[in-house]
Amino acid sequence: MNMYAVGIDVSKRKSTVAILQPGGKVVVRPFDVPHLSPHFRSLKRMIGNLDGEARIVMECTGRYHEPVARALSQAGFFVSAVNPQIIHNFQGQDNPLRKVKTDQSDSVKLARYTLDNWADLKQYSLMDELRSQLKTMNRQFDFYMKHKIAMKNNLIGLIDLTYPGANAYFDSPAREDGSQKWVDFLDTYWHVDCVRRMSFHAFTDHYQKWCARKKYNFSLTKADEIYGKAKELIPVLPKDNFTKQIIKQAIQQLNSVSQTVEQLRSLMNETASKLPEYPVVMAMKGVGPSLGPQLMAEIGDVTRFTHRSAITAFAGVDPGVNASGEYSQKSVHASKHGSPVLRKTLFQIMDTLIKTKPDDAVYQFMDKKRAQGKPYYVYMTAGANKFLRIYYGRVKEYLSTLPTSD
Repeated sequence: MNMYAVGIDVSKRKSTVAILQPGGKVVVRPFDVPHLSPHFRSLKRMIGNLDGEARIVMECTGRYHEPVARALSQAGFFVSAVNPQIIHNFQGQDNPLRKVKTDQSDSVKLARYTLDNWADLKQYSLMDELRSQLKTMNRQFDFYMKHKIAMKNNLIGLIDLTYPGANAYFDSPAREDGSQKWVDFLDTYWHVDCVRRMSFHAFTDHYQKWCARKKYNFSLTKADEIYGKAKELIPVLPKDNFTKQIIKQAIQQLNSVSQTVEQLRSLMNETASKLPEYPVVMAMKGVGPSLGPQLMAEIGDVTRFTHRSAITAFAGVDPGVNASGEYSQKSVHASKHGSPVLRKTLFQIMDTLIKTKPDDAVYQFMDKKRAQGKPYYVYMTAGANKFLRIYYGRVKEYLSTLPTSD
């Protein structure tokens, strides 16, 4: 049977397609396909008319490759989306000393990669779509979290001018809608004079009714503490309409982005629950309904990693190597070549383990490194490396027990 390797270099508004056969025989020279329905139909007809088996390879270029991969996969073609770093490292040129970087050369390189790895290509599937959606949500989650932190710091900076320290009165966690008690408190008592210009009994009564309306627990001791501190504070800005407006705007913006963060957190958990490895990942120590989906979003399909060292290299938490001749450096910094978002998630998991101190091999390993006097970054990176190796082993073993769908 004839083999046809279709390499597609995907960009924002168009793709460049090249078709080769074994031996480097060019069947179709590189040509551009605009991302429009008529041109996609023509491309499908061309590939469908090939006399033999065709396999299509493209790079995982964020959101750009998704519509192309989905359209061709739904048309019944074998489609494989490959990590760009793998294609970058593939020596697919006739003369590797002469580097050529064009869309045309990239499409040919992808077709050559297809021929060289024909039997090992992994077909694009519905699970890949779910993973891509989860990763997109995680990047949005990270974006809004940065905005939330910035808006929170902005609000704290403002209330330092009107009600210093009020943000530290409550430590209640955020609710499902993203609201927090200290923010709701400032929405009503936005200036210290909102408290101390009332008598203690009047404030206590007002605060108790506020707690009942907002469905927070009321404490007479807390009311006494708040009123006592208000008497001692010195605000910078006066209690007027201008001050009230800027405080209220900052609170409104923070509440809005907090609600978006919580909605994304819930949606990510719901999406991640559809992935086969979800129960195994969620059972690991340090992982919860927030960090678990983030971890799965950034790692993706674990079966694409051939061994444990590959997944630690992907995360950039593998130890570097510096050796030449008889010289071999004993301690080398981590490579940091992988995903910075994944490393951030791993460090958050390590931080959770350190705070909760569970009966867990990863925590015990980090605690041992700490006891040896290792610096913070060293034992956190070492813990992340060990965690990923355990993750790889457990998930891959679990997936191997699941029935395969034809």
